Amino acid sequence: MSHVFARNSKSVPPRAASGKGVYLYDADGKQYFDGSGGAAVSCLGHGDTDVIRAIQEQVASLSYAHTSFFTSDPAEELADRLVAAAPGHLEKVYFVSGGSEAVEAALKLARQYFVETGEPARRHFIARRQSYHGNTLGALATGGNVWRKQAFAPIMVDTSLISPCYAYRGQQEDESAFDYGQRVANELEAELERVGPETVIAFVAEPVVGATLGAVAPVEGYFKRVRDICDRHGILLILDEVMCGMGRTGSLFAHAQEGITADIVTIAKGLGAGYQPIGAMMCTGKIHEAIANGSGFFQHGHTYIGHPTACAAGNAVVAKLTGGLVARCAEMGETLQAALRSEFGQHPHIGDIRGRGLFIGLEVVRDRADKQPFDPSKATHKKLKQTAFANGLLCYPMGGTVDGQYGDHVLLAPPFIMEDAHVDEIVSKLKKTFDAVL
Repeated sequence: MSHVFARNSKSVPPRAASGKGVYLYDADGKQYFDGSGGAAVSCLGHGDTDVIRAIQEQVASLSYAHTSFFTSDPAEELADRLVAAAPGHLEKVYFVSGGSEAVEAALKLARQYFVETGEPARRHFIARRQSYHGNTLGALATGGNVWRKQAFAPIMVDTSLISPCYAYRGQQEDESAFDYGQRVANELEAELERVGPETVIAFVAEPVVGATLGAVAPVEGYFKRVRDICDRHGILLILDEVMCGMGRTGSLFAHAQEGITADIVTIAKGLGAGYQPIGAMMCTGKIHEAIANGSGFFQHGHTYIGHPTACAAGNAVVAKLTGGLVARCAEMGETLQAALRSEFGQHPHIGDIRGRGLFIGLEVVRDRADKQPFDPSKATHKKLKQTAFANGLLCYPMGGTVDGQYGDHVLLAPPFIMEDAHVDEIVSKLKKTFDAVL
């Protein structure tokens, strides 16, 4: 009997034994193509010698130093590297151990910013339905993932939720993509007016929505309108790039493709590529100055923030990403999407194939013509995950795509180091899976 508290106490997963390149191997030697990078984490694949060497060298010299006493070379170097690559005026980096911690830090910093600048009445956040921002209480409350929130709703703060920018489901027949984007963006202004703009701290959104919607990118102009609304009402724009960032969509920062800047950005997952647990919150110099010129102290902290070994791993990862792998992700993403459209573009049960870079979603429907989803009682997404796993493919199916209850999709987020032959492997194993389940 295992004493590990498993994610699902009703099933016993196989034991992972090793990883090499784009593959993982279980204790019996079975090979799995890591088609989802875990949860969009393993952007460099497994067994990268450069990252392993960086970790080993850092542990040998300095494994840990608490940030109430010290900073460290790896933290300083990684912060410099991220700021140099970031769009806009993101000038300060706060290192944490993962995505949920990064979002918690962002929410608390945003609130403290307004306290420090003399606007303590600001207390509300606005986010979007069918979003996900993490599993800690603050991050969970801010997100719009229905089934994750349901049991904990009585102990969470209220968050206003507006429509996602989800053209496949929301765009009307007589409406251009641009007009649709403006319409749903304008819901932000309507909600601000409803609750009182002077009471709102920030709007929180994923530039490309991850696991909850399945790699849904915004239409052109949507985020420019959102940025304009935030500016006119004096609220902050927090962009959650925990899943879609660090090159996953074909640019190091996903929001760079929207032609906008953010006040606060959260990153994780691909920042450490799975080699170390690390995330980060980045903020503008203006926000940091409000703290520095006020109390001088951010009222937040964790034991492992700025962990030298984690930052050393992040340094090695980001060096490789900016050294050509982000561009490779964009190229391989086009190749994989083209292959998926060729094989499944007219599939009777695949309603939409979408995404950017190597962040791709396939929405599964009962009827492609009318977009009707399968009944949730069929648990289609669970069957797809189990069958793909048996076929040696790790992918990331989810349910509740449409409204938190109905809808299924498959998310793909393979390592950036994949090659053309792996495209064929993904498509063939997905076909085998769809044939069996659908």
